[in-house]
Amino acid sequence: MSEPEYELFAIRYATREARRSDHFIGGDPHDGPMPMDYFVWLAKGEGRSFVIDTGFNAEVSARRKRTFLRCPVESLGLLGVDANAVEDVILTHLHYDHVGNFDRFPRARFHLQERELAFATGKYMRYPRLAHSFEVEDVCGIVRLNYARRVLFYDGDAELAPGIAVHAAGGHSAGLQFVRVKTRRGYVVLASDVSHFYENMASQRPFTTAFHIGEMLEGFDRLLAIAPSEGHIVPGHDPLVMKLYPAPSPELEGIAVCLDVPPSGPAPSRGGNSSGH
Repeated sequence: MSEPEYELFAIRYATREARRSDHFIGGDPHDGPMPMDYFVWLAKGEGRSFVIDTGFNAEVSARRKRTFLRCPVESLGLLGVDANAVEDVILTHLHYDHVGNFDRFPRARFHLQERELAFATGKYMRYPRLAHSFEVEDVCGIVRLNYARRVLFYDGDAELAPGIAVHAAGGHSAGLQFVRVKTRRGYVVLASDVSHFYENMASQRPFTTAFHIGEMLEGFDRLLAIAPSEGHIVPGHDPLVMKLYPAPSPELEGIAVCLDVPPSGPAPSRGGNSSGH
């Protein structure tokens, strides 16, 4: 029996102004503007939906000085999905921009690497350099959901359903995972923060928020090993994603894009050529 194919979308819900030196360990010799986008993702197929990450809310956005464009949870409705009915949410990790709004999914089970919750509640959180990426109330909320038997933990790679799998890749956070989804163009790999931008992976220069640099570098290799091609890898925060992929409809231009079709052009790649089709 063949695996089902999912429709796959990225929803852009926030952005921030930043510079190239903000995004590469060691800075960048050609510093200049390099904005960052914030996404949640949605896989729809076989009568069920998987929401991948849940973003942050307006309050956290204001406190952290991000530009909040729209509520990511309400935006799911633009793609025909009611958060109240969602039964599966994959959390790539527990940083503030990936797990906020978890409480807006009252029926969902949450899929998480066990190592990530141990990290977010463990000894390293006494160090502000690592703790600043987490919101305490989000972490406590996931602990409460675990007591309510609504968190499913994984220790490494796992298939959650036919056509949907998670793959562990620590480094940026100790229990980071990325997601592989079967679509009409083959397997698409949602890198999340394994590679924030296409350029992180292409130049093998990790992002500045780091727990283990060696594992970050290995994470780039894992993405390439699991994806059919570089053009099937979608980074977690790159504004290029909104340019390379089409909107589902004219009304959603600038809000959401379809990831189950090939990109319209090249992105930075290790070979320096098109990573496209």
